[in-house]
Amino acid sequence: MTTEDTRTYDVVVIGAGPVGENVADRTTATGLSTVIVENELVGGECSYWACEPSKALLRPALLRADAGRVPGLDPAAAGPLDAAAVLAHRDRMAAHWNDDGQVEWLRTAGIDLQRGHGRLDGPRRVAVTTPDGGTVHLRARHAVAVCTGSGAALPDLTGLADLRPWTSREATSAARPPGRLVIVGAGVVATEMATAWQALGTEVTLLARGTRLLPQMEPFVGELVADRLREAGTDLRFGVTVRTADRTGGEVRSTLSDGDRLTADEILFATGRAPRTGDIGLETVGLTPGDWLATDDTLTVTAVPGDWLYAAGDVNRRALLTHQGKYQARIAGAVIAARALGTPLDTGRWSPHASTADLAAVPQVVFTDPEIAGVGLTTIEARRTGRRVHVVDHDLGHVAGAIQHSPDYRGRARALIDPDRRTVVGATFAGPGVAELLHSATVAIIGEIPVERLWHAVPPFPTISEVWLRLLETYRDQQGSL
Repeated sequence: MTTEDTRTYDVVVIGAGPVGENVADRTTATGLSTVIVENELVGGECSYWACEPSKALLRPALLRADAGRVPGLDPAAAGPLDAAAVLAHRDRMAAHWNDDGQVEWLRTAGIDLQRGHGRLDGPRRVAVTTPDGGTVHLRARHAVAVCTGSGAALPDLTGLADLRPWTSREATSAARPPGRLVIVGAGVVATEMATAWQALGTEVTLLARGTRLLPQMEPFVGELVADRLREAGTDLRFGVTVRTADRTGGEVRSTLSDGDRLTADEILFATGRAPRTGDIGLETVGLTPGDWLATDDTLTVTAVPGDWLYAAGDVNRRALLTHQGKYQARIAGAVIAARALGTPLDTGRWSPHASTADLAAVPQVVFTDPEIAGVGLTTIEARRTGRRVHVVDHDLGHVAGAIQHSPDYRGRARALIDPDRRTVVGATFAGPGVAELLHSATVAIIGEIPVERLWHAVPPFPTISEVWLRLLETYRDQQGSL
């Protein structure tokens, strides 16, 4: 037996991951009644299959790698990790795939939750198929926000369903380390999962279509990560793809584009992301199912008239990172509230109603060994767009704080400086412990701080952050003065 009912809210949010939660939190805080629709776990991909479990897997690997380079600790760090303990910690960080805590947070925040699969059903309408087969019709007085995120994009291989490959979800939630793992890809998921599972005792082979790892970042980044993966025992192969793959007798057998054959226990495809928009009713508002949702800087979907449909997070393809999606959610929530309350929008650069950081200062950390941290422009993007920049490099291994971190510290820092405005427009750091350098770079870019003023931001000695002084000194020497 099925039932139907209709409910009206000021705002309807589809997707209860961190992005949807933040949109709902912001609109509720301004007095707008808000309901959030979710067909899986409240908390979304980040909480259960991405950020939280992956970093729980990686932390022991990175800590052991750091300890192994410190005199006095290196013998103690030489032994294998306790895989069962690492996986148990991972399970705790993923809340054992139980969303009771996040559901309780929604309740205390005054946000209604509707379980089920939500689909747009025309302007300002969402139809939800509930777990018991019923239908709930939700009407929005002001806005619908699509925050459905992205999923793994799989290659077009014959027999993919029978192959049962790993995606990022299986890679972060596996119950035990596989004996042999083939990873297809060269990006963040591929390199992080190679780092984690290699450290847990898995024999890892990584297949990259191109010539280097992390190809969207500065070239030196991929070189450093590749060196450490090789030292850890990973078999790296470049310029190859999987031509065929099948699962026989519990083993995965692959034929590569160079004719080589591999046998493994599991195969992970880390070959990109696709928007989760295939079955959310886009056709009812004139959009194409399966497409990314293009927005302007207010996160309003540009192809739909009326300023009622919003898209935040991965689904709009502006910046596929959890923290950036949450930033967009805060902007979108402010825009929705302003329009609902009749308040004029302020959409200028760095204003409360414009997601400027998506274009100028997207921070990202890759938790490999070594850590990689970058924000803003890269030399690759500068060349592609024809933007003129001064490139300033420094060997992190020459910084006193880095040597204290590890006597044989290997790393590199790069800053890109706008030669006309003399402000930092991009920064990349590679080396153990550099993740904590990233926010200072982000603040420098967001604040558009001239290098003359940065000269007065004194880094404490001896810390790795002293690299900022070294970069400014190098820039001074290149230019003849600050």
